[in-house]
Amino acid sequence: MFRQFAIRLLSSAVALLLTTLVQAGTLNVSLVLSDNTPPYRQFSAAFNKALAANNADVTVIESQADAPPTSGSTKIDLIIAVGAKATEFALTDSSTPQLSVMIPRTAYETLHETSSAKRSAKAASAIYLDQPWDRQMHFIQVALPKHSIVGMLYSPDTHIVLPRLPRGMSLNVKSVSATESLFAALENILASSDVLLVIPDSEIYSSSNVRNILLASYRQKVPLVGISQAYVNAGALCAIFSAPEQLAAQVVETIISFASGGKLPEPQYPASFSIGVNQQVARSLGIEMASPDAIRERMNKVEMGR
Repeated sequence: MFRQFAIRLLSSAVALLLTTLVQAGTLNVSLVLSDNTPPYRQFSAAFNKALAANNADVTVIESQADAPPTSGSTKIDLIIAVGAKATEFALTDSSTPQLSVMIPRTAYETLHETSSAKRSAKAASAIYLDQPWDRQMHFIQVALPKHSIVGMLYSPDTHIVLPRLPRGMSLNVKSVSATESLFAALENILASSDVLLVIPDSEIYSSSNVRNILLASYRQKVPLVGISQAYVNAGALCAIFSAPEQLAAQVVETIISFASGGKLPEPQYPASFSIGVNQQVARSLGIEMASPDAIRERMNKVEMGR
């Protein structure tokens, strides 16, 4: 009887040890969303789906930027801040590694420059919302080969480094210092450009401005290249962008790497991207547009030929 008791006691001890080891290997992630709007909900759903598909040993504690997480006594190993508001909120924690996503590069850099919380470069990283300049210019060159003058508006608070342009293309760029002068600057840019490229600048492309910008570009017969499928649906000719599902998959890959090595990579642009085309707008403007798949194939061929 004593021997059986000892065996049961040893078995219980082993089970407890194994449970402890499994729990020690679990990565506790705080997923902080900027708000509860559809893009962030889509990211959350895709994020959890990608974790499950990869059998990742990750526990996710979700919250919103305006509400504290309910993690209790759980030690958080990594914060995933989704959006600018979530990044600003998460920066108040200077000790926990943080990965930002769905945030423009300029917004991310500005928040980190002005944050009072100091952290090492290895403890913070990002997967930007915007596409790399080379990819955007390449897209315009392939999708709109007859449109070589690219117009662009930006606000003074948006720090941009102008891209290296493919041969035959030129930039027509203007900084708008005040909201009152936005549409005067827009008319000027549209009059001297072949295409208007949207950038993630919330001061210029606010929800109250976008509709009027789209209408103005349509009246001037200058196609607008947007930054999301929503722009295409609203009347942009086309867009190159990374969907929440694509960004979520890249975040999960980064988390898996972080879990094994304990380090975050350098801030990076999206690895995967989508293309949207509004064929109805193309017909109205008299522009022949290829399908998204055909445009991507042409981009790949040009890239391989470089």
